[in-house]
Amino acid sequence: MSKKVYISGPISGYDLAERKEAFASAANRFRRQGYYVVNPMEIQLPKDASWSDYMRADIRALMDCDIIYMLSGWEMSRGANIERNLAEELGIKVMFERHP
Repeated sequence: MSKKVYISGPISGYDLAERKEAFASAANRFRRQGYYVVNPMEIQLPKDASWSDYMRADIRALMDCDIIYMLSGWEMSRGANIERNLAEELGIKVMFERHP
């Protein structure tokens, strides 16, 4: 059974197209390596969904994962910090995006 990885990173307050690309790029890298990927940018909620609604859906998805992958800039995101802290508390492996 392949491991499940959750992609985490800043979204709110950033260019949405750029964020979608960053999340998709990371998801594609993991998929090519045989991982099952949970990309929160692919979670569909109603147009009027609040930040809290998205966080609840994202955390539900994270709970089934073995790994959380933190995209660059995660430190500036309230949601990504919540996700990382929760993952650490629950023993979910935390990996960080590295740039040369």
